[in-house]
Amino acid sequence: MKFTIQKERLVQSVQDVMKAVTSRTTIPILTGIKITASEQGVTLTGSDSDISIESFVPREEEGDEIVEIKETGAIVLQSKYFGEIVKKLPTDYVEFELQNQFQAILRSGKSEFNLIGQDADEYPHLPQIVEDNVITVPTDLLKNMIRQTVFAVATSETRPILTGVNWRIANNELICVATDSHRLAFRKAQVKCETDKTYNIVIPGKSLNELYKTLDDSNDPVKIVITENQILFKAKNLLFFSRLLEGNYPDTSRLIPADSKTNVIINTKEFLHSIDRASLLARESRNNVVRCTTLGDHTIEISSNSPEIGKVTEELQCQSVEGEDLKISFSAKYVLEALKALEGTDIKISFTGAMRPFVIEPINDDSILQLILPVRTY
Repeated sequence: MKFTIQKERLVQSVQDVMKAVTSRTTIPILTGIKITASEQGVTLTGSDSDISIESFVPREEEGDEIVEIKETGAIVLQSKYFGEIVKKLPTDYVEFELQNQFQAILRSGKSEFNLIGQDADEYPHLPQIVEDNVITVPTDLLKNMIRQTVFAVATSETRPILTGVNWRIANNELICVATDSHRLAFRKAQVKCETDKTYNIVIPGKSLNELYKTLDDSNDPVKIVITENQILFKAKNLLFFSRLLEGNYPDTSRLIPADSKTNVIINTKEFLHSIDRASLLARESRNNVVRCTTLGDHTIEISSNSPEIGKVTEELQCQSVEGEDLKISFSAKYVLEALKALEGTDIKISFTGAMRPFVIEPINDDSILQLILPVRTY
Protein backbone atom coordinates (compact mmCIF):
# COMPACT_ATOMS: atom_id res chain seq x y z
CA MET A 1 0.00 0.00 0.00
CA LYS A 2 1.43 3.34 -1.04
CA PHE A 3 -0.18 6.69 -1.78
CA THR A 4 0.28 10.47 -1.53
CA ILE A 5 -2.63 12.60 -0.34
CA GLN A 6 -3.43 16.27 0.27
CA LYS A 7 -2.93 16.88 3.98
CA GLU A 8 -6.01 19.12 4.31
CA ARG A 9 -8.34 16.45 2.92
CA LEU A 10 -6.77 13.75 5.09
CA VAL A 11 -7.19 15.89 8.23
CA GLN A 12 -10.86 16.56 7.37
CA SER A 13 -11.55 12.85 6.81
CA VAL A 14 -9.81 11.87 10.04
CA GLN A 15 -11.87 14.43 11.99
CA ASP A 16 -15.09 13.08 10.48
CA VAL A 17 -14.44 9.41 11.29
CA MET A 18 -13.01 10.21 14.75
CA LYS A 19 -16.56 11.19 15.81
CA ALA A 20 -17.42 7.48 15.78
CA VAL A 21 -14.27 6.21 17.51
CA THR A 22 -14.32 5.67 21.27
CA SER A 23 -11.65 4.60 23.73
CA ARG A 24 -14.30 2.77 25.80
CA THR A 25 -14.89 -0.35 23.77
CA THR A 26 -14.78 -4.08 24.34
CA ILE A 27 -13.38 -4.60 20.82
CA PRO A 28 -9.80 -3.26 20.95
CA ILE A 29 -9.42 -2.83 17.17
CA LEU A 30 -12.27 -0.27 17.21
CA THR A 31 -9.97 2.23 18.95
CA GLY A 32 -8.28 2.49 15.55
CA ILE A 33 -9.10 4.00 12.17
CA LYS A 34 -9.19 1.73 9.14
CA ILE A 35 -7.42 3.15 6.09
CA THR A 36 -8.08 1.54 2.71
CA ALA A 37 -6.43 2.57 -0.55
CA SER A 38 -8.22 1.43 -3.71
CA GLU A 39 -8.00 2.37 -7.37
CA GLN A 40 -10.75 4.98 -6.77
CA GLY A 41 -9.18 6.73 -3.77
CA VAL A 42 -8.69 6.44 -0.02
CA THR A 43 -11.42 5.42 2.45
CA LEU A 44 -11.20 6.02 6.21
CA THR A 45 -13.52 4.19 8.62
CA GLY A 46 -14.25 4.74 12.31
CA SER A 47 -16.78 2.86 14.44
CA ASP A 48 -17.90 2.21 18.01
CA SER A 49 -20.39 -0.46 16.85
CA ASP A 50 -23.33 1.95 17.54
CA ILE A 51 -22.17 4.56 15.02
CA SER A 52 -19.95 3.91 12.01
CA ILE A 53 -18.61 6.65 9.74
CA GLU A 54 -16.90 6.11 6.42
CA SER A 55 -15.21 9.04 4.70
CA PHE A 56 -13.98 8.75 1.12
CA VAL A 57 -11.27 10.89 -0.50
CA PRO A 58 -11.48 10.53 -4.30
CA ARG A 59 -8.42 10.51 -6.55
CA GLU A 60 -9.51 13.73 -8.13
CA GLU A 61 -12.23 16.32 -7.77
CA GLU A 62 -13.13 19.05 -10.26
CA GLY A 63 -9.93 18.31 -12.16
CA ASP A 64 -7.62 18.60 -9.11
CA GLU A 65 -5.60 15.56 -8.10
CA ILE A 66 -6.14 14.89 -4.39
CA VAL A 67 -4.73 11.37 -4.02
CA GLU A 68 -2.08 9.59 -6.05
CA ILE A 69 -2.41 5.82 -5.59
CA LYS A 70 0.78 3.83 -6.20
CA GLU A 71 -0.25 0.58 -4.48
CA THR A 72 -3.57 -0.52 -2.99
CA GLY A 73 -3.97 -2.08 0.47
CA ALA A 74 -5.43 -1.55 3.96
CA ILE A 75 -4.36 -1.16 7.60
CA VAL A 76 -5.80 -0.10 10.97
CA LEU A 77 -3.86 2.59 12.89
CA GLN A 78 -4.38 3.84 16.46
CA SER A 79 -6.73 6.82 16.05
CA LYS A 80 -5.30 8.70 19.03
CA TYR A 81 -1.81 8.99 17.55
CA PHE A 82 -2.70 8.99 13.87
CA GLY A 83 -5.14 11.89 14.29
CA GLU A 84 -2.65 14.04 16.23
CA ILE A 85 0.24 13.30 13.84
CA VAL A 86 -1.71 14.11 10.67
CA LYS A 87 -2.78 17.51 12.04
CA LYS A 88 0.80 18.51 12.86
CA LEU A 89 2.59 17.39 9.70
CA PRO A 90 4.65 20.22 8.16
CA THR A 91 3.76 20.23 4.44
CA ASP A 92 0.61 20.19 2.27
CA TYR A 93 1.09 16.60 1.10
CA VAL A 94 1.47 13.37 3.06
CA GLU A 95 3.13 10.25 1.70
CA PHE A 96 1.79 7.02 3.18
CA GLU A 97 3.55 3.69 2.77
CA LEU A 98 3.05 0.24 4.24
CA GLN A 99 6.15 -1.83 4.93
CA ASN A 100 6.37 -5.47 6.04
CA GLN A 101 2.66 -5.93 6.61
CA PHE A 102 1.74 -3.83 9.67
CA GLN A 103 4.31 -1.05 9.68
CA ALA A 104 3.05 2.27 8.30
CA ILE A 105 5.38 5.11 7.36
CA LEU A 106 4.07 8.68 7.12
CA ARG A 107 6.31 11.23 5.41
CA SER A 108 5.75 14.95 5.11
CA GLY A 109 8.60 17.33 4.25
CA LYS A 110 11.57 16.19 6.30
CA SER A 111 9.38 14.58 8.94
CA GLU A 112 8.90 10.79 9.08
CA PHE A 113 6.72 8.74 11.44
CA ASN A 114 6.77 4.97 11.80
CA LEU A 115 3.52 3.57 13.19
CA ILE A 116 2.67 -0.01 14.07
CA GLY A 117 -0.79 -0.94 12.83
CA GLN A 118 -3.20 -3.87 12.98
CA ASP A 119 -4.62 -6.24 10.40
CA ALA A 120 -7.46 -4.55 8.49
CA ASP A 121 -9.14 -7.95 7.92
CA GLU A 122 -9.89 -8.12 11.65
CA TYR A 123 -11.81 -4.82 11.55
CA PRO A 124 -15.57 -5.47 11.79
CA HIS A 125 -17.41 -5.07 8.47
CA LEU A 126 -19.84 -2.21 8.13
CA PRO A 127 -23.50 -3.18 7.74
CA GLN A 128 -24.36 -3.99 4.13
CA ILE A 129 -27.45 -1.95 3.34
CA VAL A 130 -29.34 -2.41 0.09
CA GLU A 131 -30.14 1.02 -1.24
CA ASP A 132 -33.76 0.72 -2.16
CA ASN A 133 -36.61 2.77 -0.64
CA VAL A 134 -34.35 5.83 -0.46
CA ILE A 135 -35.56 9.00 1.31
CA THR A 136 -33.91 12.25 0.19
CA VAL A 137 -33.59 15.37 2.36
CA PRO A 138 -31.52 18.52 1.70
CA THR A 139 -28.57 18.76 4.14
CA ASP A 140 -29.60 22.12 5.60
CA LEU A 141 -33.17 20.96 6.28
CA LEU A 142 -31.93 17.74 7.90
CA LYS A 143 -29.53 19.68 10.15
CA ASN A 144 -32.33 22.07 11.14
CA MET A 145 -34.70 19.22 12.00
CA ILE A 146 -32.02 17.60 14.17
CA ARG A 147 -31.15 20.89 15.92
CA GLN A 148 -34.80 21.67 16.63
CA THR A 149 -35.58 18.33 18.30
CA VAL A 150 -32.51 16.47 19.59
CA PHE A 151 -31.97 18.71 22.64
CA ALA A 152 -35.23 17.42 24.16
CA VAL A 153 -34.19 13.74 24.37
CA ALA A 154 -33.86 12.17 27.82
CA THR A 155 -30.33 11.96 29.21
CA SER A 156 -31.02 9.32 31.86
CA GLU A 157 -31.19 5.67 30.84
CA THR A 158 -34.26 4.89 32.99
CA ARG A 159 -36.35 4.79 29.80
CA PRO A 160 -33.80 4.07 27.07
CA ILE A 161 -36.30 4.65 24.24
CA LEU A 162 -36.61 8.34 25.27
CA THR A 163 -32.86 8.89 24.72
CA GLY A 164 -33.64 8.83 20.98
CA VAL A 165 -35.66 10.92 18.54
CA ASN A 166 -38.76 9.31 17.04
CA TRP A 167 -38.90 9.60 13.23
CA ARG A 168 -42.14 8.80 11.44
CA ILE A 169 -42.14 8.81 7.66
CA ALA A 170 -45.28 8.50 5.54
CA ASN A 171 -46.67 10.14 2.38
CA ASN A 172 -43.48 12.12 1.71
CA GLU A 173 -43.57 13.66 5.18
CA LEU A 174 -41.02 13.26 7.96
CA ILE A 175 -42.14 13.93 11.55
CA CYS A 176 -39.49 14.15 14.28
CA VAL A 177 -40.45 14.05 17.97
CA ALA A 178 -38.24 14.10 21.06
CA THR A 179 -39.34 14.12 24.69
CA ASP A 180 -37.78 13.53 28.11
CA SER A 181 -41.30 13.48 29.69
CA HIS A 182 -40.90 17.07 30.98
CA ARG A 183 -40.93 18.69 27.54
CA LEU A 184 -41.46 17.77 23.92
CA ALA A 185 -40.04 19.05 20.62
CA PHE A 186 -41.93 18.46 17.39
CA ARG A 187 -40.88 19.21 13.80
CA LYS A 188 -42.26 18.06 10.47
CA ALA A 189 -41.25 18.64 6.84
CA GLN A 190 -41.86 17.40 3.32
CA VAL A 191 -39.20 14.97 2.08
CA LYS A 192 -38.76 12.95 -1.09
CA CYS A 193 -39.49 9.22 -0.77
CA GLU A 194 -38.96 6.62 -3.48
CA THR A 195 -41.35 4.34 -1.65
CA ASP A 196 -44.87 4.14 -0.22
CA LYS A 197 -43.46 2.33 2.79
CA THR A 198 -44.08 3.93 6.18
CA TYR A 199 -41.47 4.00 8.93
CA ASN A 200 -41.65 4.52 12.67
CA ILE A 201 -38.12 4.40 14.11
CA VAL A 202 -36.10 5.79 17.01
CA ILE A 203 -32.60 7.13 16.35
CA PRO A 204 -30.24 7.57 19.34
CA GLY A 205 -29.81 11.25 20.25
CA LYS A 206 -26.05 10.72 20.42
CA SER A 207 -25.98 9.53 16.79
CA LEU A 208 -27.96 12.54 15.59
CA ASN A 209 -25.67 14.95 17.47
CA GLU A 210 -22.63 13.42 15.77
CA LEU A 211 -24.35 13.42 12.38
CA TYR A 212 -25.17 17.12 12.84
CA LYS A 213 -21.49 17.89 13.46
CA THR A 214 -20.36 15.78 10.50
CA LEU A 215 -22.66 17.22 7.82
CA ASP A 216 -21.57 20.40 6.05
CA ASP A 217 -23.75 23.51 5.67
CA SER A 218 -25.04 23.02 2.15
CA ASN A 219 -28.34 22.16 0.52
CA ASP A 220 -26.89 19.08 -1.19
CA PRO A 221 -29.20 16.08 -0.86
CA VAL A 222 -28.62 13.46 1.85
CA LYS A 223 -29.92 10.01 1.00
CA ILE A 224 -31.40 8.04 3.90
CA VAL A 225 -31.88 4.28 3.90
CA ILE A 226 -33.65 2.51 6.79
CA THR A 227 -33.46 -1.20 7.61
CA GLU A 228 -34.69 -3.34 10.48
CA ASN A 229 -32.10 -2.11 13.00
CA GLN A 230 -29.87 0.37 11.13
CA ILE A 231 -30.14 3.72 9.40
CA LEU A 232 -27.69 4.97 6.78
CA PHE A 233 -27.17 8.64 5.89
CA LYS A 234 -25.33 9.04 2.63
CA ALA A 235 -23.88 12.46 1.84
CA LYS A 236 -21.19 13.41 -0.65
CA ASN A 237 -18.12 11.20 0.06
CA LEU A 238 -19.54 10.27 3.46
CA LEU A 239 -21.47 7.30 4.85
CA PHE A 240 -22.91 7.56 8.37
CA PHE A 241 -24.44 4.41 9.89
CA SER A 242 -26.29 4.31 13.19
CA ARG A 243 -28.07 1.54 15.00
CA LEU A 244 -31.72 2.15 15.87
CA LEU A 245 -33.16 1.88 19.38
CA GLU A 246 -35.38 -1.12 20.03
CA GLY A 247 -38.83 -0.74 21.51
CA ASN A 248 -41.97 1.29 20.93
CA TYR A 249 -41.89 5.05 21.26
CA PRO A 250 -44.83 6.36 23.32
CA ASP A 251 -47.70 7.93 21.38
CA THR A 252 -47.03 11.62 21.93
CA SER A 253 -49.85 13.00 19.77
CA ARG A 254 -52.33 13.01 22.65
CA LEU A 255 -49.96 15.08 24.82
CA ILE A 256 -50.42 18.14 22.62
CA PRO A 257 -53.50 20.07 23.81
CA ALA A 258 -56.11 20.78 21.14
CA ASP A 259 -57.49 23.92 22.78
CA SER A 260 -56.16 26.62 25.09
CA LYS A 261 -57.47 29.02 27.76
CA THR A 262 -54.86 31.79 27.52
CA ASN A 263 -52.98 32.86 24.39
CA VAL A 264 -50.00 35.19 24.31
CA ILE A 265 -48.36 36.52 21.15
CA ILE A 266 -44.93 38.01 21.81
CA ASN A 267 -41.61 38.84 20.16
CA THR A 268 -39.33 35.79 20.40
CA LYS A 269 -36.11 37.67 21.20
CA GLU A 270 -37.66 39.92 23.86
CA PHE A 271 -39.24 36.92 25.60
CA LEU A 272 -35.99 34.93 25.40
CA HIS A 273 -33.85 37.76 26.85
CA SER A 274 -36.35 38.38 29.62
CA ILE A 275 -36.37 34.69 30.67
CA ASP A 276 -32.58 34.71 30.46
CA ARG A 277 -32.36 37.70 32.83
CA ALA A 278 -34.88 36.22 35.28
CA SER A 279 -32.95 32.96 35.34
CA LEU A 280 -29.80 34.75 36.56
CA LEU A 281 -31.17 34.63 40.11
CA ALA A 282 -32.98 31.33 39.69
CA ARG A 283 -29.89 29.49 38.49
CA GLU A 284 -28.62 28.79 41.98
CA SER A 285 -31.88 27.21 43.11
CA ARG A 286 -32.42 23.53 42.48
CA ASN A 287 -34.75 23.75 39.53
CA ASN A 288 -34.15 27.18 37.97
CA VAL A 289 -37.84 28.22 38.10
CA VAL A 290 -39.23 31.37 36.51
CA ARG A 291 -42.82 32.59 36.88
CA CYS A 292 -45.01 34.19 34.22
CA THR A 293 -48.12 36.20 35.18
CA THR A 294 -50.64 37.90 32.89
CA LEU A 295 -51.32 41.52 33.95
CA GLY A 296 -53.96 42.48 31.38
CA ASP A 297 -53.58 45.29 28.85
CA HIS A 298 -51.24 43.23 26.60
CA THR A 299 -48.70 42.85 29.39
CA ILE A 300 -47.11 39.89 31.16
CA GLU A 301 -44.74 39.82 34.11
CA ILE A 302 -41.70 37.55 34.21
CA SER A 303 -40.33 37.06 37.71
CA SER A 304 -38.05 34.87 39.75
CA ASN A 305 -37.47 34.65 43.45
CA SER A 306 -34.55 33.00 45.18
CA PRO A 307 -34.87 33.31 49.00
CA GLU A 308 -31.11 33.47 49.65
CA ILE A 309 -30.22 35.77 46.74
CA GLY A 310 -33.09 38.09 45.91
CA LYS A 311 -35.79 38.53 43.32
CA VAL A 312 -36.31 39.95 39.86
CA THR A 313 -39.48 41.16 38.09
CA GLU A 314 -39.84 42.51 34.59
CA GLU A 315 -42.89 43.61 32.61
CA LEU A 316 -43.10 42.67 28.94
CA GLN A 317 -45.33 44.25 26.33
CA CYS A 318 -47.02 41.62 24.12
CA GLN A 319 -48.79 41.96 20.79
CA SER A 320 -51.80 40.31 22.35
CA VAL A 321 -52.90 38.52 25.51
CA GLU A 322 -56.25 36.76 25.23
CA GLY A 323 -58.29 34.54 27.54
CA GLU A 324 -58.17 33.80 31.27
CA ASP A 325 -55.71 35.37 33.71
CA LEU A 326 -52.82 33.08 34.49
CA LYS A 327 -49.91 32.49 36.86
CA ILE A 328 -47.56 29.71 35.79
CA SER A 329 -44.07 28.56 36.80
CA PHE A 330 -41.65 26.72 34.54
CA SER A 331 -38.03 25.72 34.10
CA ALA A 332 -36.09 28.61 32.54
CA LYS A 333 -33.65 26.15 30.96
CA TYR A 334 -36.41 24.28 29.12
CA VAL A 335 -38.05 27.45 27.81
CA LEU A 336 -34.74 28.96 26.69
CA GLU A 337 -33.80 25.79 24.79
CA ALA A 338 -37.26 25.67 23.20
CA LEU A 339 -37.09 29.32 22.10
CA LYS A 340 -33.63 28.86 20.57
CA ALA A 341 -34.98 26.00 18.46
CA LEU A 342 -37.82 28.06 16.99
CA GLU A 343 -37.55 30.13 13.85
CA GLY A 344 -39.44 33.37 13.31
CA THR A 345 -39.63 36.71 15.05
CA ASP A 346 -42.97 36.26 16.81
CA ILE A 347 -44.33 33.31 18.76
CA LYS A 348 -47.65 32.23 20.12
CA ILE A 349 -47.77 30.65 23.58
CA SER A 350 -50.91 28.65 24.30
CA PHE A 351 -51.66 27.88 27.97
CA THR A 352 -54.35 25.45 29.15
CA GLY A 353 -54.01 26.19 32.87
CA ALA A 354 -51.35 26.58 35.54
CA MET A 355 -50.73 22.84 35.88
CA ARG A 356 -51.14 21.78 32.25
CA PRO A 357 -48.47 21.62 29.54
CA PHE A 358 -48.20 24.75 27.39
CA VAL A 359 -47.24 25.04 23.72
CA ILE A 360 -44.83 27.50 22.10
CA GLU A 361 -44.94 27.81 18.31
CA PRO A 362 -44.08 30.36 15.63
CA ILE A 363 -47.01 32.34 14.22
CA ASN A 364 -48.45 30.95 10.98
CA ASP A 365 -46.17 27.90 10.98
CA ASP A 366 -47.53 24.53 12.06
CA SER A 367 -44.38 22.60 11.11
CA ILE A 368 -42.71 23.08 14.49
CA LEU A 369 -43.79 23.30 18.12
CA GLN A 370 -42.35 23.00 21.61
CA LEU A 371 -44.36 21.70 24.54
CA ILE A 372 -43.29 22.24 28.16
CA LEU A 373 -44.70 20.99 31.47
CA PRO A 374 -44.99 23.64 34.19
CA VAL A 375 -43.35 23.28 37.59
CA ARG A 376 -45.39 23.07 40.80
CA THR A 377 -44.41 25.77 43.26
CA TYR A 378 -45.72 25.74 46.77
